[in-house]
Amino acid sequence: MSNNQENKIRVLIGKVGLDGHDRGAKVIAAAFRDAGIEVIYTGLRQTPETIVEAALQEDVNAIGISILSGAHMTIFPKVKKLMEEKGLNDVLLFGGGIIPDKDIEDLKKLGVGELFTPGTPTFETINYVKNWVQKTNEGKSL
Repeated sequence: MSNNQENKIRVLIGKVGLDGHDRGAKVIAAAFRDAGIEVIYTGLRQTPETIVEAALQEDVNAIGISILSGAHMTIFPKVKKLMEEKGLNDVLLFGGGIIPDKDIEDLKKLGVGELFTPGTPTFETINYVKNWVQKTNEGKSL
């Protein structure tokens, strides 16, 4: 593996639950790719279990979940719990979608990273993930 590949950030983007609207997930996946980040897009109607298993298999730095269905207070805690059970403590869980400010605060208290709402420029999400990975991996060789 070349040094460039070793340092490449890997992000899994997923849609969990019955929410069938994936335009935002596809837009952010394309933006990450354009920024030089490797993206694994799992597609629609995934379960928390399939997302975490894919993250484990793909050795990702971050998991991004897009939620428009209103199930964020169920899905994010379930994914976070499964991540902890599988030892993915050094993987960022972040997301986006229609999530009320109060719920964003509550999810952050559970250890979920930044949650981006509609209209957020894609570069903000990209910079957030890049900065998180860089800060988390300081002193470690990727």
